[in-house]
Amino acid sequence: MRKIKHIFFNALPILVMIGLIPFVANDYVLAALYAVIILIAFFIKRMSHDIFIFVFGFFTMIACEYLFVSTGVETFIRNSLFGLMPLWPPFLWGYSFVAIKRSVALLGA
Repeated sequence: MRKIKHIFFNALPILVMIGLIPFVANDYVLAALYAVIILIAFFIKRMSHDIFIFVFGFFTMIACEYLFVSTGVETFIRNSLFGLMPLWPPFLWGYSFVAIKRSVALLGA
């Protein structure tokens, strides 16, 4: 039960970020809110390699989303990043990588 609680709290910032999407129409404001949420989450708890995993997820998902959008597999109405996609998904994906890493570590413990 303790592991489930920790996994939920690691995922909570992601749930909050996803919940903000329909309410914040400006991509720059949404990305800034995501950055604040992530900074708060890291202030509350930061494990080893969290920053590296976040940066890895951030840039890996920019490349993947760019590839998906440029091939027509995926489309976005908002296109504030490179004229192809919204600015906020890399923040969401970057922290998702962190939450996944933490959850896998908890499940393996």
